[in-house]
Amino acid sequence: MASLFGATGQQLAIRETALSFASEKLAPMAVRWDRKKHFPVDVLREAAALGFAGINAGEEFGGVGLARLDSVIIFEALATGCPSIAAYLSVHNMCVWMIDAFGSEAQRRAFLPRLCTMASLSSYCLTEPGSGSDAAALRTRAERRGDDYVLSGEKQFISGAGASGSEHLYVVMARTGGEGPGGVSALLVEGGTPGLTLGVAETKMGWNAQPTHAVSFADCRVPTRNLLGREGAGFKIAMGGLDGGRLNIGACSLGGGQAALDRSILYMRDRKAFGRRLDEFQALQFKLADMATELEAARALLWKAAAALDARAPDATTLCAMAKRVATDAGFAAANEALQLHGGYGYLADYGIEKIVRDLRVHQILEGANEIMRVIVARSLLETSK
Repeated sequence: MASLFGATGQQLAIRETALSFASEKLAPMAVRWDRKKHFPVDVLREAAALGFAGINAGEEFGGVGLARLDSVIIFEALATGCPSIAAYLSVHNMCVWMIDAFGSEAQRRAFLPRLCTMASLSSYCLTEPGSGSDAAALRTRAERRGDDYVLSGEKQFISGAGASGSEHLYVVMARTGGEGPGGVSALLVEGGTPGLTLGVAETKMGWNAQPTHAVSFADCRVPTRNLLGREGAGFKIAMGGLDGGRLNIGACSLGGGQAALDRSILYMRDRKAFGRRLDEFQALQFKLADMATELEAARALLWKAAAALDARAPDATTLCAMAKRVATDAGFAAANEALQLHGGYGYLADYGIEKIVRDLRVHQILEGANEIMRVIVARSLLETSK
């Protein structure tokens, strides 16, 4: 079990609630959902009833107002049941927080109650076919015409897109001004808006329990009242969302890696080779020790980054980038090592280990590829050394 040194009684209780939900509602169905490519919206709404859809949003419009450290504890626990479902909840919570943090009172009143119950689901729309890591180069454009913005362009790799139909909400970054990050604004686009269409569901290596689509906008009219924040602030809003999103996806990686480690320990107690249980071989004991140590080290950095973000520390963005890179690498490495320890059984779908490997691999790419995390850290080091 992961060390919870320093956690409060409330955080321990929150963790137990999330672990119970993961073991009772997610883990028993995870392999089946993956195999059937089924997105369990009904189960997501059960998670929302526990407060897991508006974790960092204020209580005024349905959130629970918890800290970032609380949220990483929750997402690690949820991911022990299914990293794919936990990761979608991370994306949804990122959108909810952005609306709560930057939206007008009218926007918060209109959207947050339904998002916090997951009557409406949400999607974060930044990446485009021609601009992934170079997000500031996005081409989707929104031109103001009277009381509307006319939105045209395409977003790629959009998690959860279309899952709640016309009730779905898309947080879309679009260019309202000149080139570069200063010309980007954020718009709240409702699912039933004419001109919004979905591409075919993507066929993916992992994350099969949540849908991924391209989302296209063709002369899509969005009322100006759905501008999030002010014009030109969209890139800053998007990056603010990503600080928290990176922590949560790192936590999902730790949860998946921890689940793989725990399953490996049980498997090695039962499996014999050459007349001995696997857990009696020192070489294999060392593998378990290394997996546990790397997960715990990543957890410590993740918690430090979460505390820095809560405190609005000047180095919070850098710490979030560090933690995201380390946690997603450690989680995937633990899952991959667990597959090796299971031998041929690890490669079989019924054991669930190969699913964890597939689900966690994308965490090293999304919310900013880990190479970009290194760029963020390096730039910070070079700037502070001037």
